[in-house]
Formats: sequence, structure tokens, C-alpha cells
Amino acid sequence: MIDLNLLRDNPDSIREAIGRKKFACDLDAFLALDEERRECISRSEKARAGQNEANKEMATMEKGSPEFLAKVGEMKAIAAEVKELEGKTKEVEERWREVYLTLPNLPHPSVPDGDDEDANQVADSWGSPEEVSPDAVPHWDVSWFSKLADFERGSKVTGAGFPFFVGDLSRFVRALIQFFLKEAEDAGYEETSAPLLVNEDSARATGQLPDKEGMMYHAGGDDLYLIPTAEVPVTNFFRDEIVEVAELPLKRVCHTPCFRREAGSWGKDVRGLNRLHQFDKVELVKWTLPDTSFDELESLKGDAENLLRKLGLPYRVLLMCVGDIGFPHAKQYDLEVWAGGQKRWLEVSSCSNFTDFQARRAGIRYRDESGKPRSVHTLNGSALAIPRVLAALLENNLDSEGRVKVPDCLRPWFDKDYLLG
Repeated sequence: MIDLNLLRDNPDSIREAIGRKKFACDLDAFLALDEERRECISRSEKARAGQNEANKEMATMEKGSPEFLAKVGEMKAIAAEVKELEGKTKEVEERWREVYLTLPNLPHPSVPDGDDEDANQVADSWGSPEEVSPDAVPHWDVSWFSKLADFERGSKVTGAGFPFFVGDLSRFVRALIQFFLKEAEDAGYEETSAPLLVNEDSARATGQLPDKEGMMYHAGGDDLYLIPTAEVPVTNFFRDEIVEVAELPLKRVCHTPCFRREAGSWGKDVRGLNRLHQFDKVELVKWTLPDTSFDELESLKGDAENLLRKLGLPYRVLLMCVGDIGFPHAKQYDLEVWAGGQKRWLEVSSCSNFTDFQARRAGIRYRDESGKPRSVHTLNGSALAIPRVLAALLENNLDSEGRVKVPDCLRPWFDKDYLLG
């Protein structure tokens, strides 16, 4: 959520900042509700104060006296008024909160303007697409791919977008995960194992609700959501807590399967591993002090880039424009790798700073030098998502004999020179 005092004191600048993003919301409706809410609270508090004063007066009166009986009648009228005002306040509070939750985070001034992905800016790059294997083909055309990535049986068992990985390909995926986790540990992230389902409060805290209902799988019987990313449970680890300022920044890494319905996303660019409904991902999460969070974002991005360099995958870093960043995001980088067989860039990581937006919704705070509770800043980044990294490795490292050269950094967990069917 946006700082309430900031909303009240600077409505014009907030309206302008929100207007840069693509999310429709009605700030004027919220401000009107906010005024109504404050008026209701004031009237309720005044009525309760009157009720308390009447109680004190009654305590000094002789029970059964005319004055006492008159005061009893007055008390009934005051109690009825208090009940009515409290009911009205609750109703306005609910509408106020509902609208408050629809206001997106404010974009950082460094985020470029633009309506869609065409306005994203290339902030950095590494490697050259020309250096990948001349024998590269789309990974789904590798001769043995359908044997070790069984989409047909996955579809039979569950549905489209839920493949089986078999044999060496399954071991190769596990090697990637182990490599990502070890690199994160070396960079100072503490490993965490997280629940794969979260409640509505958790999804709301990180901004998945009310923005991404159609993207998440919902277990209706228990009113729980399968996680779209480990960001959701891990960020909520400290929900409604005050963390020690001396511990900031706190850094966690977590590997989980991720589940995304990706409604309406199927088309010509989502063949093979490019877009799955279930996939493995290693996620980095940070809780930081406000004045260091954008430096921590650059460091987070660097941790993800380091993995791609060690894997030998050419990549580029995109600074996302305001029309292409998410609802809770203040600033976002996307990392894309070059897939030589498809001859296109594939997103494998998003590194984002949410400033205090998620922390306000989640109640995650620290105490400043005066002892006053303040909201932390939260960040997260993929390091990395498996399917498209795997796709690029299969394509870029393919030789004329149908073998895939295994990067040296994976040898501790995969003891073969080549991956082949």
C-alpha cells in the first residue's frame, strides 16, 4: 500500500505517478472515502466519549432516583447512536480498504515512460548471440528431447504445460537447482524451504491479490492458493513482525515449484519449455532499509547475472518501462537469454524493488533511531527460473551429433561432459 499520509498530503503528485502505470484505479474515489472514513471515526469516538461521560455521571447518582432513571433513558439513546455509528464506520472501512488495495505502487523516477514492452530499455548485455553453436535448433526439435521431456504423458496425467522430465534431463534440472542454491549461499543468502500453498492474506500482502487472481491456481475447498513464485511465502515470513534493524538487509534464497495458470497466454511463442504451468525456480528475497534498497536492487540483479555468465549464456538486461512493470513494483529489471535455435530472447529472471508497498500490506517493520516503527523495503529476483534457462542451454550448446555440452559450473552435480538422449 502507498503511505496514507503521502496520499493525503500530495494527491496531485500521487495521481500523476499512478497515471504513469497501466493499472486503472480511482484515486479521487479513495480520497472521498478516506474523508468519509475519518468523519465516521470522529463521530464514533465523540459518541463513545459521551457514553463514557454518561456512565461516570450515573455512577454518582442514587439508583432508582428520577435523575438516575432519566439518565438511563439518555444512555439507551446514546448506546443506540454508538451502535449505529460503529456499524456505519465498519461499512465505510470495508469499502475504503477495498479501494485502497486497488492502488498500485508508485514507479521510481528512474523508470522510463512507455505503454508496453516496446519501450523497455536495454540497460546492459553480456556475450554475443553469434557465439552460440552453429548447430543450434529449437529445443523441441532436438532428436531426443521428447523422450526426456515427455509433454504427451504429462498432458495425459494432468494437462498441457505439465511435462515429465526423465532420466538425465531430470538430473540436469536438479544440477541447475543445486548450482543456483550454492551460488546464492556463497553470496550471503540463507536457504529457506517454504510452503507451496498460501492463504489469501499472504497473496494480498505481496500484491498477487487483487491483481493476479486469474493467474493463480485456487484450492477452493481450503481457500488456499498454489504459489506462483516463492516470493509470496518467503516475503510473508516476517508478516506482522518488527525485525531488528541490525539484521537488515536480510537475504533468503528458496527453491520451489511454481504454479501459474497463464490464462490466455498460449500461442506461437510458447512451444516446448517456453511457458509451463508448473516449473522449478530459485528465488532471492531481500528485506532492506529504505535508503539502501535501490543499491540492493543492483546487487540482486548482479547475483542473477553472475549465474548466466557462469553458464555461458548470452544475455541482456532490460530496464522495464512503467507500462510493463507489475502492480506492486517500483522498479524492475528483466534478464533475457539468447536462445540460438529459436533466435529470440527468453526472459529468465525479473529483479524488482517494491519499496515499502508490500511491507505496508504485510506489516513488516523495523524501528528507526528514535524507536518509531517504519516499513522495510522488500525486493526479489529469480535466480533463476529453470525452463527457459534449460531451453537456451539445450539450443546454444548443441553439436552436430545431437549432444549438448554441459557447462563446467554444473560438473559437481552432473558428472557427464554431454547431455544426450
